[in-house]
Amino acid sequence: MLPYLAKLGVSHVYCSPIQRARAGSMHGYDVVAHAQINPELGGEEGFARFVGALKANGLGQLLDMVPNHMGVFGADNAWWMDVLENGPASLFAQHFDIDWQPLNVELTGKVLLPVLGVHYGEALENGELMLRFESETGSFAIRYFDHRFPLAPESYPVVLGRALERLGDVAASGRLASLATAFGHLPGRGASSPQELAERVRDKELLKARLARLGQRQPSVAQALMASVAELNLASPEARDALHRLIEV
Repeated sequence: MLPYLAKLGVSHVYCSPIQRARAGSMHGYDVVAHAQINPELGGEEGFARFVGALKANGLGQLLDMVPNHMGVFGADNAWWMDVLENGPASLFAQHFDIDWQPLNVELTGKVLLPVLGVHYGEALENGELMLRFESETGSFAIRYFDHRFPLAPESYPVVLGRALERLGDVAASGRLASLATAFGHLPGRGASSPQELAERVRDKELLKARLARLGQRQPSVAQALMASVAELNLASPEARDALHRLIEV
């Protein structure tokens, strides 16, 4: 094909976005990783071969790149997941056009998303918003069908506190209590100084890793965590109110 285009007098080959887009994307504009070449298009190796073939045929290339086109929702955009987890304190907060200081003061520092198929209260009552403990990473997140909404790390003590009430193992309880305290003392989502931001970014991941290891090494902790999550997902008014408070953080 490239030799044929060169013979036609074509000077450049136009390419639609080549960054990693949402799996199965037919247009490439729902980018989820700007620093990666889409593996469905051959990845870096395939792109290198393409560039080599272009040069061999005396052709240039034009890349369609629209930085403000991103694929959100789902759970495959790491930058977006970080913003949902950390709000204005996310290292990637400025990559998205978000009004962190809207006229409605109740939404200060929050992201309002048109995701739910029904009113929020109805989705909560119907059990469509489900809390999950992701044991491999030590993370908590709300799931709504294919969507993932990570909990703010400083809200973890709410779930960990419930798990502590179920633990009979003194040693395991001490370690879990220590983690709950540490999560509660992280710099908040409103942190602005470089030192606080760096501390939050570093410590939240260290604490989640410690929680993951504790759950893997102590079956009683894993069981207590899962039981607490199951309790919060119950249809009781108390459980729904507690889950609502977690989501609101």
